Amino acid sequence: MAISRHSPISESLGVRIALIVTSVLFMALFLLLPLVAVFAEAFRSGLGPYLAGLSSPDAQAAIRLTLLVAAIAVPLNVIFGICASWAIAKFEFKGKAFLITLIDLPFSVSPVISGLVYVLLFGGGSMLGPWLKSYGIEVLFAVPGIVLATIFVTFPFVARELIPLMQDQGTGDEEAALSLGANGWQTFWRVTLPNIKWGLLYGVLLCNARAMGEFGAVAVVSGRIRGQTTTIPLQVEMLYNEYNATAAFALASLLAMLALVTLVLKTALEWRFGDEIAASGH
Repeated sequence: MAISRHSPISESLGVRIALIVTSVLFMALFLLLPLVAVFAEAFRSGLGPYLAGLSSPDAQAAIRLTLLVAAIAVPLNVIFGICASWAIAKFEFKGKAFLITLIDLPFSVSPVISGLVYVLLFGGGSMLGPWLKSYGIEVLFAVPGIVLATIFVTFPFVARELIPLMQDQGTGDEEAALSLGANGWQTFWRVTLPNIKWGLLYGVLLCNARAMGEFGAVAVVSGRIRGQTTTIPLQVEMLYNEYNATAAFALASLLAMLALVTLVLKTALEWRFGDEIAASGH
């Protein structure tokens, strides 16, 4: 007895057109229009005020701090992501499911809540805060607090990209290398790392974009000290609240350009990453 299967492509032309138009209008309204508005507002007063907004001392300090935090947080997340994904994908041990749950924790916890956790850990009423301060170590309202908050909200990105990839690849290549006399480090550098390079780059790209654009957690722990602990997102909010729209949107355009570059690189890596998976036979 033949079984009738309903295929999505059997929909009428009118239905297909309606679905496409709805999707395009949705993206135009909620994605493209805000992006265009940011650049329109940034250049509304001309190129001179735009460049002035970017070159002010506070804006330059915010840009430097944002780059510094990303330069610290992203490499640390890369190390953690590789170690965690290697352990989860290549070995069997008790608590593996719990470790995966912990890796996903920042996805389910509000960034503001994560920032408050660091306030409780390192604030004046905690045990660690006064002890660290007695040694001249400032965590809250300083760069270390911003880095810690950024690491917390971004550390799943690299691991979550590598875990399914390394699980899909299995352990055959590593076992072959070990059987041929390679030691652990040689196996990692010559076998494991080349096999995950595109997934690693993809995770680094997403991690860096989130690190540079993080607002909630950083806002709680930074203290918003102008010129010292304000990253680009915080500086944008402060300028906008002061009705300095040109400077605010000038800095916002930097984050918008970062989003566009991320999107282009993400698409390119997805295309190359997909080819690597197909070539591997998985």
